[in-house]
Amino acid sequence: MKIMKNITNTARQLPFRGLVGGLLVALLSSCSAEYLNPSAASETQVTNDVNGLITLANGLQFRYSVGRQAPVYTTIVGSGVSTRELRVLNAGNLDEENLRLGGAVVDGVNGIVRQLWSQSNLIKGNADLILNKLSIVTDPGVRSGLQAYATIYKALAIGTMATYFEQVTVENTAKPRFVPRVEALNQAIVLLETAQAAIAATPPTAGFTSRVVAGIDIPNTINALIARYALMAGDNAKALAAANRVVLTVRSEIRFDDVTRNPIWDVALGNVNVVQPVDLGLGLPVALRPVATDRRLDFYFLSRTATAGVFRGRGFFKSNGDAIPMYLPGEMLLIKAEAQARQNNLAAAVTELNAVLTKTTDAWGIGAGLPAYAGENTQPAILAEIYRQRRIELFMSGSSFEDARRFGRPVSTAADSERNRNFYPYPAVERDNNPNTPADPTI
Repeated sequence: MKIMKNITNTARQLPFRGLVGGLLVALLSSCSAEYLNPSAASETQVTNDVNGLITLANGLQFRYSVGRQAPVYTTIVGSGVSTRELRVLNAGNLDEENLRLGGAVVDGVNGIVRQLWSQSNLIKGNADLILNKLSIVTDPGVRSGLQAYATIYKALAIGTMATYFEQVTVENTAKPRFVPRVEALNQAIVLLETAQAAIAATPPTAGFTSRVVAGIDIPNTINALIARYALMAGDNAKALAAANRVVLTVRSEIRFDDVTRNPIWDVALGNVNVVQPVDLGLGLPVALRPVATDRRLDFYFLSRTATAGVFRGRGFFKSNGDAIPMYLPGEMLLIKAEAQARQNNLAAAVTELNAVLTKTTDAWGIGAGLPAYAGENTQPAILAEIYRQRRIELFMSGSSFEDARRFGRPVSTAADSERNRNFYPYPAVERDNNPNTPADPTI
């Protein structure tokens, strides 16, 4: 089952915080997706009917993953150019180029900055439309599935905003207040834990699973997101516990086809005109670059040789139909390594680190095939190696911006810096409409 086979029409647009929340979504009625047109329905009808709620649920994935405006594109490209993973091939792609330059040229009208904010808010708002109407769902297995599915995308929206902005909004009001990013992350974790309890008590039934787009493993994705956001929030014990619950052999993925195209391939890598990897060094300083024997270079690069001066990326972006993982096994192993290291459990940290260094493959075919860690047995040295492995293992995943900041890597607008900002400025569309918008960070 794909995200989309046919779109018969664009759906009626639902208002959210003064922005347009279009329902380019599907109502799945069988194994093959049939996309119905709810254009004639009112917002009340859509959100007071189980079929409408399932339509909204499928729309969450569509909005999150499809197109240049989607968080999948803006996180991977924004993070990549801000941390030198990616180079901009054509300066006519002004939003990407300004993010690459960093500093004062990144402003509130930058298209990637704006879309990171607005699309995340739209996803968050549409998820709340579902969560606020769960009481109308009489089938407990459908209700728990809707709760978990909507919560996953609401958490992803909050996590996206907390990655790029120093403060974020969590309320769905006309002029919401801003909260520190860690507070928002903790709210996302609470939502995920609530959904986790709901599906543990009543697992989603076929009445739900057969009508949403396939690919997402709900229990493992919830645990993976708890682990990811707890690590970002500094709760190492919770991050470790959640990562330990993820079954590493299970794949959870967003699926695409020739209609709902993989956005990184479709917009960037496929046409060799927007962005590509900077080089085999991944934008890292010499001491942290991958070694020549690292097999992951062959996974993430089309070739180790540049063509016309350009290194071509591949990984999960080789065609329109390539699936993109919700999380990687290596991410969970490195979360466990980092959480242990930050709690000064160095032997346990090295054990998890070695699981990444020495693996030759995993559920996604990623393996370094390297010797075990032989560096200094100190917390700073082990953390530095964990950072290095995150930058290699999770290349072009949208994690490098958060990682560089969390590990305290140098920040500068100099061309050879590992990152050129701490946080992005707030979008002008928010500042113009919300007096609660804070001052922009200096860099």
